[in-house]
Amino acid sequence: MAISEVKLLDVVALIVDLPEFNLWRGQVGTVVEILAGGSAYEVEFSDRNGRTYESCGLRPEQIMVLHFDPASPDIESEMVTA
Repeated sequence: MAISEVKLLDVVALIVDLPEFNLWRGQVGTVVEILAGGSAYEVEFSDRNGRTYESCGLRPEQIMVLHFDPASPDIESEMVTA
């Protein structure tokens, strides 16, 4: 399965728990900075009123990019299992 390249202002979801930051798998944030040539990302987490409650550097394996557009019909679906 191909991993999407993370870009500035991408909306991402945590795929790990980070109790030291009070962040949990599934929480959604925005990439606000690309660090170390793409080997890490500054992700900002905000409440419903747009107030930032946490900002931290994360590695690509800790997040997944969320997509809002329908997938292309040319893309073959893959089953992901844990």
